[in-house]
Amino acid sequence: MTNHRGISRNLTSYGDPDFSRYMRRAFLSSAGYDQVDLDRPIVGIIDTSSDYNTCHRSMPDLVNAIKRGVLEAGGLPFAFPTISLNEILFSPTTMLYRNLLAMETEEMIRAQPMDSVVLVGGCDKTVPAQLMAAISADVPAISVVTGSMISGDWQGQRLGACTDCRLFWGKYRAGELDQKQIGQVESSLVPTTGTCMVMGSASTMACITEVMGLMLPGGASPPAVTSDRLRHATASGRAAVELATSQRKPSEILTRQSVFNALHVLVAVGGSTNVIVHLTAIARRAGILITLKDLNDIAQRVPLLVDCKPSGRGYMEDFHRAGGLPVLLKVLEPLLDLTTKTVTGSSLAEIVSACDPPGSWQQTIRTLSDPLGPVGSLVALQGTLAPNGAVIKRSAASEHLMNHQGPAIVFESPADAANRIDDPALKITPQHVLVLRNAGPIAAGMPEAGSLPIPKYLAEQGVRDMVRVSDARMSGTAYGTVVLHCSPEAAAGGPLAVIRDGDMVELNVNQRTINLLVDDTELADRKKSWQPPDLPGRGYRRLHAQHVLPAHAGADLDFLSPSPDQE
Repeated sequence: MTNHRGISRNLTSYGDPDFSRYMRRAFLSSAGYDQVDLDRPIVGIIDTSSDYNTCHRSMPDLVNAIKRGVLEAGGLPFAFPTISLNEILFSPTTMLYRNLLAMETEEMIRAQPMDSVVLVGGCDKTVPAQLMAAISADVPAISVVTGSMISGDWQGQRLGACTDCRLFWGKYRAGELDQKQIGQVESSLVPTTGTCMVMGSASTMACITEVMGLMLPGGASPPAVTSDRLRHATASGRAAVELATSQRKPSEILTRQSVFNALHVLVAVGGSTNVIVHLTAIARRAGILITLKDLNDIAQRVPLLVDCKPSGRGYMEDFHRAGGLPVLLKVLEPLLDLTTKTVTGSSLAEIVSACDPPGSWQQTIRTLSDPLGPVGSLVALQGTLAPNGAVIKRSAASEHLMNHQGPAIVFESPADAANRIDDPALKITPQHVLVLRNAGPIAAGMPEAGSLPIPKYLAEQGVRDMVRVSDARMSGTAYGTVVLHCSPEAAAGGPLAVIRDGDMVELNVNQRTINLLVDDTELADRKKSWQPPDLPGRGYRRLHAQHVLPAHAGADLDFLSPSPDQE
């Protein structure tokens, strides 16, 4: 009995491999499996459904569709659960637990017998965590996402989570909507299951997963409630059996060229700033180091091509109807490396050659000669306030703030900002720069707190945007002139740790700079009296704070990264 496929993979350690196989057959027979079943390739299916995760409410249907595809292709499906990360009902932030899910998923892939695995996720951090795990485990893997919601409606206006969540909440804080109206909006923002229906983190992650070849073509865009989504799941189940047979592994698919293709797509869709951190971590698991300079180099060549909020006006269902990612890749064809491979065994060139260019009947996917916006939808910044870098989503920011200088008003933590942001005694003006610190990976797990609300008394005066700077993240659905991921973070002793109220901050997006206009000697004197914050007291949070890499290095745990000393 030398077969190391199927149930003979990853044997339980009894000191007798034949006995382990014998025990497995005995216990599996109790579940109704016979030898015909057990001679088939085993496909693991990761099920991240949870009552807490409304974005994954349709996952049981997806898992069943995947199982059908596996059975049709002659495989044996085994679904198993892992942590389900949902952005809304997690405290303090799912980003804190992305690495925990990656670690759990990797260990479950290694510990259980499977010839290939289907990674079923969707809500923000599940997909990057699953990809990180699959790359490290290097078992043949294919990604399936839940898909996005369908847009809602309120008084004739299309609504979509969560860009419109923020838009209407801002109107409520400004006094433009009353309690009854915001209640009506609240019940219309999220009309179906699925992930946010704008180009937030979930949708952006789906797009870059597809272009990197770890998803079947066309899989990023079908909305959750459509038959297209179910058909894609079934096809992915069939493909997983072929992967089990061919043993085509992620290490054969993910290359520096495919990661750079993903950066092209990220900029073209005006995607989530979160994906910069995720893609860096995913690439790092494969031993591929990418930098913020790589982002800027690519961003200077790629215009904004997709009309989806928050960088545009449309929604993911519009992107899907326009042809989805395959059509966008057709537009980007001159800029991409088409030699990269995919889970299908085909090259990107073969996939793109089968696609038609965007039809003139639609305006969601634009061409290089007629883009939606200029190059540089996402920009990396560097300067004395962020020596190792920061990022801004230029396509969702205010043009009049792209070159701005103003005095800082500093908040010590997300809780401090929540408590004081609306205090008139602070005398905040539109010229001020709102600075949030101690919200980075070490201090707080890097929550989506960077998009600080406009102080209520300014919102009531019609102020809609201000420059905001932090070591936190913001939701991919958010918008505004928000500088994020400042590195080193305050908890690591970065310049954010010693900035004070009234210090002048200068943002110049065109020059790619974010500077603290304080004398170096003065900053050195301040640093002498600075003390790092206490680490969390126990458990995973303490482990995370002790071992997390900085944002510009992907915020993975150092002992999970193949090159932790390179930042």
